Amino acid sequence: MNAVARLRAHRGPVLLSYGFRPFFLFGAIYAGLAILAWLPMFNGELALSTAFGPIDWHVHELLYGYLPAVVTGFLLTAIPNWTGRLPLQGMPLLTLAAVWLAGRVAVTFSAEIGWLSAAIIDVSFLILVVAATAREIVAGNNWRNLRVVVMVTLLLAGNIAFHLEAHFNGSAEYGARIGIAATVLLIVVIGGRIIPSFTHNWLTRENPGRLPVPFARFDVAVIGLSAATLALWTAQPVGRITAAALAATGALHIVRLARWAGDRTWRDRLVLILHVGYAFVPLGFLLASAAAIDIVPADTGVHAWTIGAAGTMTLAVMTRASLGHTGKALSASALTQAIYAAVIIAALARICSSLEPAWNEQLLQISAFAWVAAFFGFAASFGPLLIGAQRNKEPQQ
Repeated sequence: MNAVARLRAHRGPVLLSYGFRPFFLFGAIYAGLAILAWLPMFNGELALSTAFGPIDWHVHELLYGYLPAVVTGFLLTAIPNWTGRLPLQGMPLLTLAAVWLAGRVAVTFSAEIGWLSAAIIDVSFLILVVAATAREIVAGNNWRNLRVVVMVTLLLAGNIAFHLEAHFNGSAEYGARIGIAATVLLIVVIGGRIIPSFTHNWLTRENPGRLPVPFARFDVAVIGLSAATLALWTAQPVGRITAAALAATGALHIVRLARWAGDRTWRDRLVLILHVGYAFVPLGFLLASAAAIDIVPADTGVHAWTIGAAGTMTLAVMTRASLGHTGKALSASALTQAIYAAVIIAALARICSSLEPAWNEQLLQISAFAWVAAFFGFAASFGPLLIGAQRNKEPQQ
């Protein structure tokens, strides 16, 4: 049974009363802005003062800009519930958010301030996140959740590698793959915890019958195989052995997802979207497998994992947590469902743009605008809730 977090009275800005508030809001805004900048960069119409090449900047700011913000917001909100300790609030939370923002500015203007200075500023954020989360988990004797800190540490290592590789080699292929692997593992571990839990709770109340299969040795095996396969893919993304490992892992994730009874959650879009988001995980493995033997372009699996799995899962978690922790009903409004539809369209359009070169430009435009609509839609819809005078409450299930 999870510990119940204690809440201290917070007299400062509501935005700084809980970790999910600033990081979900600013992360969503940045996700939209980054893609608005990326389109003209991709077309050669905009040049930023960054030491990264255009593609590396785009990849870095998704993997090491947007995603760490949402992961941090989630962890700073979840860890107090895991440990029963007080959440990070006020000035410490403001400092952490400021360091994240400084990293975004430093990377974007790294050609002006120097790649090393930008790297130090940028990497500092994840160092602070790892230190803060590890301290809370250890102090709360919540040892089983240290594995999440390990994966965030892997994300930190990938960010360091990205900066070094981009500077000394001119591109950051390994740094990018480390970040993608860490992201997928976070989804596999955290998604494997929250998806069956939320599904079980809703089905028990609203649709009695078949329930998700509890976490078992099968899940441990899938997580272990996923880690090994992603390590192999990171080191060697092409070849028959890599393709076979990716295909086998993808098939096991399909089985894992089927065990969670997602087909019975159609009436609750907040639960259903979690299953849809996770479905991009096995799709990414299968497409990466096909890419490993040159059947499809290499970026198809990557975009299934990043735009599909990461984009959809983060929005699913952000919407649910924002509602639950502010005492709102756990119900997806029409606008929330439109946000979900937009990010799914963004993912599918981007995958199809790689598979169908003749429609590449049009599909890229559709994907970009759908992504921007999804994240700006979240900021517009949930922003007032995140900055408004709402008291933090224990999350509903």
